[in-house]
Amino acid sequence: MKTWKSELVLAVVLLAILLSMPAIAQNPTPEDAIVLEQQGKLPEAAAAWRGVTARNPHDAAAFASLGVVLSKEEKYSEAAAAYKRALALNPRLPTIELNLGLAEFKQGHFSTAAAALRAALAADPGNNQARTLLGLSYYGEQRFADAVTFLEPAAKADPTNTELRRLLAQSCLWAKNYPCALEEFRQLLQQDPDSAAAHILLGEALDGSGKTLEAIAEFQAAAKISPSEPNVHFGLGYLHWKSQQYDEARQEFDRELVLDPGHAQALAYLGDIEWKNNHPDNALSLLKRAMSAQKNLRIVYVDLGAIYMQQKNYKEAQPALLRAVALDPTLPDAHYQLGRLYQALGKPTEAEKELHKVQDLHKKAEDSLVGKMSSSPPALNPSEAR
Repeated sequence: MKTWKSELVLAVVLLAILLSMPAIAQNPTPEDAIVLEQQGKLPEAAAAWRGVTARNPHDAAAFASLGVVLSKEEKYSEAAAAYKRALALNPRLPTIELNLGLAEFKQGHFSTAAAALRAALAADPGNNQARTLLGLSYYGEQRFADAVTFLEPAAKADPTNTELRRLLAQSCLWAKNYPCALEEFRQLLQQDPDSAAAHILLGEALDGSGKTLEAIAEFQAAAKISPSEPNVHFGLGYLHWKSQQYDEARQEFDRELVLDPGHAQALAYLGDIEWKNNHPDNALSLLKRAMSAQKNLRIVYVDLGAIYMQQKNYKEAQPALLRAVALDPTLPDAHYQLGRLYQALGKPTEAEKELHKVQDLHKKAEDSLVGKMSSSPPALNPSEAR
């Protein structure tokens, strides 16, 4: 049983402990928060900064400092909120837009990040970090021409950064800035000549530049280095198909289907070859398999429409051709088939309208691998940005 003396000793000890504790928890100062941050005690530092902002809700610098600590804790949503509060209180606070842009970028909020980073770069045009992050944000938004504008000087300022050069090269490729893409991919290949991916990407850029034979050589090199690389045989097959080398194309599409039996584009282009070789039944089977695997392949609907037209199955031909036009109204082949269909249906006004479009349209760079190898370039990993 405790005596009053033992209880008194315990009370004295507890009082001593309480008196020895700093008063940070109740009345933290900016100095307290800075010391805690320097000691690596980030949760305690954040709590201290919250205490400072609670007592001084108009202290922009305190909110900015809170955002820095929260960013170090990788609590980017909370950090962004703190930065925005700081900006509202003092828009001229140094580096605040850059910090906000980075916090938004880390969350994958590329559009919001870009807005903040544009402001940061306007305030400090020589800030390479802001320039690089802005380029990466545009890449994340798939605004590839804008990405090139900012990533190109950043890559030249840091020529050993191969990841940055790769993103620049991808941006050039998807912006259809083929001279830039060729230069960057060739430099990447010099650094790693056994990279199948680099050979493939260089091949895409060469094909986009109209150098299809050189593109074939790059894809052949990639297939030799890595015969199981996804899409390498499809890409090589497509280039042969484009060059009207249908036997070689068929072999490559078959190889892709061994690796991936459901490869929609390989099935579609094999179907097109069967149709060109006057095997409509085989073509229909392949095209329908391709359509089941992927719903938005334009070549499938163009060929289906043409086959149904030949079979006088106008009821099926019309929706197929209208779907092909909807997928890309700038290409003439579907308009031509649709015009012929309207002629067969006794609709001369509609037929004339479609055939007139054929005369007006110029064949754009559709016969390019860009956009066929994948629907978009590799996604960014925002967590890797600094």
